[in-house]
Amino acid sequence: MEIRFSLSDVSATMLLTLYARAKESQSPKPILVDEKAVELFERLKPLAVQADGELYRKVVEGDLPETLNQTMALRARHFDQQCRDFWQRHPDGVIVNLGCGLDTRFFRLDDGRLHLTDLDLPDVIALKRQLVEETDRYQMIASSVLDFGWMDELDGERPYLFLAEGLFMYLPLADVKGLVLQLQDRFPSCELVCEVFNESWLHGWRGSIMKRKLQNNMSMGAGAMFQSGIADSDSMEQWRSGIHFLDDWSFVDADEPKLGVLRLMRHFAMFRKLQWVVHYRLDASTEKWRENDELLCVDLPSNRRLFGATARLPRRAFAVGGSCPGPGGAGAGWRVQ
Repeated sequence: MEIRFSLSDVSATMLLTLYARAKESQSPKPILVDEKAVELFERLKPLAVQADGELYRKVVEGDLPETLNQTMALRARHFDQQCRDFWQRHPDGVIVNLGCGLDTRFFRLDDGRLHLTDLDLPDVIALKRQLVEETDRYQMIASSVLDFGWMDELDGERPYLFLAEGLFMYLPLADVKGLVLQLQDRFPSCELVCEVFNESWLHGWRGSIMKRKLQNNMSMGAGAMFQSGIADSDSMEQWRSGIHFLDDWSFVDADEPKLGVLRLMRHFAMFRKLQWVVHYRLDASTEKWRENDELLCVDLPSNRRLFGATARLPRRAFAVGGSCPGPGGAGAGWRVQ
């Protein structure tokens, strides 16, 4: 079967992670063994030869640093372990891989019981469906993570672990927050393991360094620049009640000899938390309103829109009873779905 693909700048970065896992798998004393990644990379390599762009050339020629292979393999191994830990606690659980790219986690971890759903943009899933087959336990959804209709395809009654590996930093922070709050609303008590970027490295001289690294060293396109970050591991707890920080991890935490002197970075917070992984549980929120979420009041009894009165409430809240509160708070009469 002839394989066809055309990818955006962001989607093309998935070739980097596939390449890194494949190369590390073939190295002495590999950090991660990923036979499916090796297979897929060999199948895609002839197509990458024909593709335009410096990134494709570097992938084909192997002109990328070995530390890339090692750090991405360590990251994949950590996400794999988070999945295993989740299974032990929730044997009936489902794992959803947001922005999956060409990840081959299902094939690394499948024990005959694993249920995993890969989700990514339509062009990515179209390519992936040419490479691997879906089953009753391994399925794919073609959608933007921000088009929340994909959540309707999941059974909200089962335990869920959502993975976001190499995704959130490419989205505006408002979109990341909106997605996390939707997951909390739709799948209460779900867990989220996500890679994040430090917001202090987005702008100024630090931002210039990162941009130069991504565009020059990694040959990423202009559309694949980092857009958002957080200040610390527990920052998302401030977004709404019910969001609980559980643990974090950085690749420099790994006692991996291949890292060499990079392991010393674990002792310096500004480097350990440059780009790292955080783990949250998203319980149902107890809040009735949020100061930063503005909603136009509707007086239901008279079916009259009060253009002059706004209240700061969750976006899914609406007014019931006799009248809407004015600016400055939510009084009795508000109901939150």
